[in-house]
Amino acid sequence: MVGDIVGRPGRNTIHELLPKLRQELHIDLVIANGENSAGGAGITKDSANQLLSSGVDVITSGNHIWDKKEIIPELDGNLPILRPLNYPPTNPGTGYIRLSNVLVVNLIGRVFVGSFDCPFRTMENLLKELEDLPKIIIVDMHAEATSEKAALSWYFDGQISAIAGTHTHVPTADERILPQGTAFVSDIGMVGPTNSIIGVEPEGVIQRFLTQTNSRFQVADDGPTKFNSVMIDIDENTGKSTSIVRVDREIK
Repeated sequence: MVGDIVGRPGRNTIHELLPKLRQELHIDLVIANGENSAGGAGITKDSANQLLSSGVDVITSGNHIWDKKEIIPELDGNLPILRPLNYPPTNPGTGYIRLSNVLVVNLIGRVFVGSFDCPFRTMENLLKELEDLPKIIIVDMHAEATSEKAALSWYFDGQISAIAGTHTHVPTADERILPQGTAFVSDIGMVGPTNSIIGVEPEGVIQRFLTQTNSRFQVADDGPTKFNSVMIDIDENTGKSTSIVRVDREIK
């Protein structure tokens, strides 16, 4: 599972590193959060296709999924792009996808993020309603508060194979297997410029804090880039995770 991909630097880093990592680490499935892949906010058909052609199998998202209006018609098409399941059900797109023996689900948190349907109840309802539920279930929990992500993981420990957090672009060091076999990490991190504030030029962020006015954010485009991800091993017979380790790289 790959953290939030930020703009062109993030896409280029995916293109350079991911095919090699898939081969080196014998990866079966790659899930990546792509909601910031186009200009740092939103996703387009072109940016999605670049990620897919570089080895991503499923693209998850979050609160920025609607930022680029051109992607909205594609959400009901054939591209494997998810929007959070706990948006209103009348919204375009879907919050889950089956790939062979794997179910991938995208949720969004409510603490400091927005007024969405309850991710706990939404996930619970999905588990009850889906027929022939796969043993392997993987969730991208796009949320700000680490406590909300951890609570979801403990609540579904043993029912879901892995729950990994996205959204903050800051990797956490709390990856672990919970007692009943659910792999968890609060935040995977990001793929994007190292010399930045969560992927964007520091100056715009600093000015927003200093002036309390909206200043333009621009993806940082110079210098090294980082690649944050976690690799999760899951027992196909039980759906329980057996290991979760960070896979982090940097391109100078």
